[in-house]
Amino acid sequence: MDLRDKVLISANELTELLRAGDPVTVLDVRWSLEVPDGHSAYLQGHIPGAVYVSLEDELSDHSVTGRGRHPLPTGRNLEAAARRWGVRRTKPVVVYDDWNRAASGRLWWLLTTSGLRDVRILDGGLSAWTAAGGELQTGDVDPEPGNFTVLPEDLYDGIRPTLTADEAGHGARSGAVALLDARAPERFRADEEPIDAAAGHIPGAKNLPFTALLRPDGTFLPDDDLDRLLSERGVGADEPVGAYCGSGISATVIVAALAAVGRPAALFPGSWSEWSSDPSRPVAHGD
Repeated sequence: MDLRDKVLISANELTELLRAGDPVTVLDVRWSLEVPDGHSAYLQGHIPGAVYVSLEDELSDHSVTGRGRHPLPTGRNLEAAARRWGVRRTKPVVVYDDWNRAASGRLWWLLTTSGLRDVRILDGGLSAWTAAGGELQTGDVDPEPGNFTVLPEDLYDGIRPTLTADEAGHGARSGAVALLDARAPERFRADEEPIDAAAGHIPGAKNLPFTALLRPDGTFLPDDDLDRLLSERGVGADEPVGAYCGSGISATVIVAALAAVGRPAALFPGSWSEWSSDPSRPVAHGD
């Protein structure tokens, strides 16, 4: 299995796994900015056996303040949720969504960061499944409880490193980190800001919209195209990379794409929503 196959799984591969009866946990994490609750869509049709995961309720902790719009859940809460989903340490997990791999990227990042080794994103999401002739199941799925145990939180950073706001800002300004902003160019330039407290970007950051990493069918770009996108932004082959977005969700697509080519990337979980909430932090405009 190459690096790409450790991060991504095709619809055809998932079909073969399910037909063979191989043990696999499938998680449906549908979410978008416009429709944050994907449960009703899940009930109308999902991959057979897939369990619904709520990004807002289970992959975020909205009781936390000062850490952006989607603060990370605690390890204890993630562990409890993963057990409800039927996640077991010895059983592979496939995660999918229906919007540009953002939500499945978030779930992949959380599970792998907390120590689960075999987690893959369905390349192309739900549309790839249906395009390949995959059937859909309606209604809820009630799985057998899992036994997943997260690593102690002080070990997380060694698996998928994170950046604080200060680390992201200092790294970008000093050149110690190639900081990639995964938002749309209009938000990066400060042409518009529909959500957060200020328009613009972290000084020194470079814009790489997460959707640029996907083909028109929603599958991830080949390795050579990813290398080209990084080179166009002056990111060297051995240069440390960090990523942020609006609230730490879509930037995980960058982290996953880089992991698929063997490049670690640090995530700034609070992202622009955390950075812009503090008026003392500098803000850059334009390209």
